[in-house]
Amino acid sequence: MHIFRPLTPAMLAVMLLAPAAQAEDKTLTVGSYGGSYETIMKQQVIPPFEKSAGVQVQYVSGNSNETLAKIQAQKGREDLDVAIIDDGPMYQAKSLGLCARIKTGANYGDIYDLARMGDDAVATGVVATGLAYDAKAFAAAGWPAPASWADLADTRFAGKVAIPGIDNTYGLVALLMYARQNGGGIDNIDPGFAYIAKSIAPNVRAFESSPGRMSELFQSGEVSLAVWGSGRVNALADTGFPIKFVYPKEGAAALLIAACVVNGAPHEATAQAFLDYLLSPAVQGLLAAAGNGPVNKKVTLAPELAARLPYGPEQVAKLVAFDWSKVNPQRDAWTKRWNREIER
Repeated sequence: MHIFRPLTPAMLAVMLLAPAAQAEDKTLTVGSYGGSYETIMKQQVIPPFEKSAGVQVQYVSGNSNETLAKIQAQKGREDLDVAIIDDGPMYQAKSLGLCARIKTGANYGDIYDLARMGDDAVATGVVATGLAYDAKAFAAAGWPAPASWADLADTRFAGKVAIPGIDNTYGLVALLMYARQNGGGIDNIDPGFAYIAKSIAPNVRAFESSPGRMSELFQSGEVSLAVWGSGRVNALADTGFPIKFVYPKEGAAALLIAACVVNGAPHEATAQAFLDYLLSPAVQGLLAAAGNGPVNKKVTLAPELAARLPYGPEQVAKLVAFDWSKVNPQRDAWTKRWNREIER
């Protein structure tokens, strides 16, 4: 097992495919998230790679849909070399032929099966979609901590529940989870719509997709219980707010942080080296500090950090994964239906 410790030149020499990278020109362009992810990438992850591989990394921030739109728009005149986005949009990129075949490096054999996304994309981290609750508000009301997806239907929480809209991955996952628990699934979404409309929506104060606004709803006391991601919960908890994350007994859903080398990337060898670098135990440890559960089995985290993330084979095995190649073709129809039946 690998104990997380600072990167050293010796570790980097093993991790990087530097000779291949150095054969190309000196700039690698990476499109990925903004916020805390961008900060840790620029401050801790990218500089050692630049030094060892002899390149500069240009970081283009944006949400997953923005990055997907960029690599679609540049097809045939590629600028981005690497895209790091949510798994749903990544499966769209894969279906459009926008991702190149991965040349597996030294770290690929150490990742969980969950992280293997075919031969043209790989997950570099995992977050869980489950329940978030205001521990102080629950204690004051004498409520036990939530334990089930069905708890959002409890009339005690009327007017105190928030769910992201279906335009947000967390809201879409909620629909899929409720369908799954009521006899349906991706191929039979009706039970999910029926359950949310009848049992959940009456308790919902806000269908809120903005992370910032969701945080405000908790901080103002307008909501006490929500569907949300473990990473978002940790970010709010770091401000001192008494929010906690729950892995529901029926399972939390996996949301993968996915990466691919853009098909036709101008610096493919460097991009391939960068992907393998992201999968290395040392970098996985750094990304864990940004809220991403490690996908490399050899990473060992400090107990206080491990408790905040989907971490370890037992917990990773319990995560529910959805086939986004089946989900994505239905999203437009489901969005229209959601607007008619749920957010009316």
